[in-house]
Amino acid sequence: MLNVLLVGIAPVDCVQIFSLHGLVPQLACSLMTICEVFGSCVPKVSWTLPTGEDISAHAVFSNAFALLLKLWRFNHPPLEHGVGDVPPVGSQFTPEYLLLVRNSHLISSSANIIHSDPCKKRLASVASSSSPKPIFVDSFPKLKVWYRQHQACIASTLSGLVHGTPVHQIVDGLLNMMFRKIHNISSSPSVTSVTSGSSCSSGGGNEDMCVRPKLPAWDVLEAVPFVVDAALTSCAHGRLSPRELCTGLKDLADYLPASLATIVSYFSAEVTRGVWKPVFMNGTDWPSPAANLSNVEEQIKKILAATGIDVPSLVAGGSSPATLPLPLAAFVSLTITYKLDKASQRFLNLAGPALESLAAGCPWPCMPIVASLWTQKAKRWSDFLIFSASRTVFLHNNDAVVQLLKSCFTAILRQNLAPLSRNGGVSALLGHGFGSHFYGGISPVAPGILYLRVYRSVRDITFLRDEIISLLMICVRETASSSAAISTERLENLKKSKNGMRYGQVSLATAMTRVKLAASLGASLVWLSGGLALVQSLIKETLPSWFLSVHRSEEEDEDGSTVVAMLGGYALAYFAVLCGAFAWGVDTSLSAAKRRPKILGPHLEFLASALDGKISLGCNWATWRAYVSGFLSVMVACTPTWVVELDVEVLKRLSKGLRRWDEEELAFALLKVGGIATMGVAAEFIIESKSI
Repeated sequence: MLNVLLVGIAPVDCVQIFSLHGLVPQLACSLMTICEVFGSCVPKVSWTLPTGEDISAHAVFSNAFALLLKLWRFNHPPLEHGVGDVPPVGSQFTPEYLLLVRNSHLISSSANIIHSDPCKKRLASVASSSSPKPIFVDSFPKLKVWYRQHQACIASTLSGLVHGTPVHQIVDGLLNMMFRKIHNISSSPSVTSVTSGSSCSSGGGNEDMCVRPKLPAWDVLEAVPFVVDAALTSCAHGRLSPRELCTGLKDLADYLPASLATIVSYFSAEVTRGVWKPVFMNGTDWPSPAANLSNVEEQIKKILAATGIDVPSLVAGGSSPATLPLPLAAFVSLTITYKLDKASQRFLNLAGPALESLAAGCPWPCMPIVASLWTQKAKRWSDFLIFSASRTVFLHNNDAVVQLLKSCFTAILRQNLAPLSRNGGVSALLGHGFGSHFYGGISPVAPGILYLRVYRSVRDITFLRDEIISLLMICVRETASSSAAISTERLENLKKSKNGMRYGQVSLATAMTRVKLAASLGASLVWLSGGLALVQSLIKETLPSWFLSVHRSEEEDEDGSTVVAMLGGYALAYFAVLCGAFAWGVDTSLSAAKRRPKILGPHLEFLASALDGKISLGCNWATWRAYVSGFLSVMVACTPTWVVELDVEVLKRLSKGLRRWDEEELAFALLKVGGIATMGVAAEFIIESKSI
């Protein structure tokens, strides 16, 4: 019954449902318990189902372990959400993190906290009903040992296997099981006999069952990295053929399906180290992608071209032979040996994302080669595989990323009449997915959808931040030029007009709407790409540097320079406030709001110092004035909580600077929102205004 339940909730759709209900931490805690118990059992008894599937302690453990690894995003690339060239300390969804979230629900329940949110109340009730005490990783010693070994395998090459130890004996026993017809593969110069736990009678019987050791799953997982390392090394030195290597690895995975996770971990680490020589995928030693590689590459070019992206150097090498790094070649060869049935699907779902991320990180065209091999295996997956391969272009080519970002802005602003963006707006940005409706291939993919699938692969997200600002300014200039270069005199007339006079088919109000739309998209992209860290660096470092610098584009503007500068300032103001709202929220409900004064305070200090004349700016004066007035106006109207958190002296200086610009209404509103601390200054402001 337990195994049936584990198999039933294993599909990705079920995992998503658990995630939507916030039950992933609870499920992970339960799975850890199941893994700890069944992974310590020796599989002495097994049952065969009518479907032909064998049920044993190994099977239950493997199903629970595979599901657990899905929950903490085991297969995601290690550089996800890294800022610049600095990788993060660790992934957010680690086993420790999931248990801490579960314990936080338990604490809130035991503290009798009254939850206004029904979801939090329900989660607290679930946590208290499962176990009344907090649970930590130390409660699962076997899992903890494996997890530490997994981290060590990623950090450095394998070491620590001592001859004669129980682990060494298990390693040799597994090698004997995998390569029982070959006698030159071992973890050491001498091949030891199979461990006592794997002995069998000398009578007749199934040979496979005889050589399979009867060992707890955790003991097997501890030995698997050394087993795979010995096998891969032997293949690299010619003592083991590629076919024998893949057959042996498949035997290991069939013996303990959960070992595929450790195989994935080892191959992932070795591919990123780059110490293995490439092998030729010639169809003799390794499977060949030649049958459809050129077609896959052509389809990739079509997908990118339909989204407005042109990468001339996409196809490299022409007729050069296809090669893959040895660990990646072994990995993809292992995966294509699996049958496409429900039993194998659970474990292919575990290996698939890792295979994709590894191939994407290798030099082009490794990913098209992998996609070609799997397209030959499963033709019904060809659309998805080719689309996945097309995403890796952005990992290897920053110019393609810039073109994709530009396509996003173009789509939402309706700057051209291409079929993809004829309607403009969100529908053009996100589209309707992808399918096989484009000249016998894949239909055009909306740029927003494509970006949602590739942004995790872009490691230099500071590059994205700078490009988004640059594209935002380009959108401003294009919007201003489409307004028929409204002159300063016409601008004043337009401000006084009651019916919104139009010049060149576009009014100033329409231009402002388009600028705000572009700023909203830019802020969304920044927040999506880099999260809190990127937003903080934007407001604390990038924007002040931008205002201090001289921009060539501003010097080149002629008749419409005032309009362009003003629209640019308002665009940056709206962009900055939205980025801050995404990161910190508009009030104090988010935990990240505690960091807001530390970032927003220095930024407002910069504004005040520039207003006081203490800082010399390099940008256009109209841009600066529009940014200051726009930023403070939006902050007063939409995020008054931010104003209350600011230093009173800074608010006073900002208010005085605004009054010097004759922005008295905004100056008073800023002091009014400032609360009790600014009441005295506000009163003085009123008295001075009446006396004048």
